[in-house]
Amino acid sequence: MLKSDLINILVAKRGVTQKQAEATIETIFESMKDALCRGENIEIRGLGAFHVKNYQGYQGRNPKTGQVIPVKPKRGLLFRTGKELRDRVNRPAPQQAQADLASPESKGPGSTGTGL
Repeated sequence: MLKSDLINILVAKRGVTQKQAEATIETIFESMKDALCRGENIEIRGLGAFHVKNYQGYQGRNPKTGQVIPVKPKRGLLFRTGKELRDRVNRPAPQQAQADLASPESKGPGSTGTGL
């Protein structure tokens, strides 16, 4: 899904103009970026959480020459899914659930599933 897809969904479901939808999505994303740049974490219930992780500097090595190279401290971004989203993503697809119902084990008593 792209940002333009989110804008189109907002236009279709909420009846706002294209410009209003673009401004809304842009405001949300800019606010999230600003918060993360300040080192704040973002938690969206039902979706997940963005965490800023600080990595300390260390002495690395060039694999070709073996030369010691100082690596500067940096920050990374982690996303951890919420339980609701994780459960929803791992839920079997509707076709899979129907295929499971048609398996030989679920044909009832007396059925061997062999066709004899």
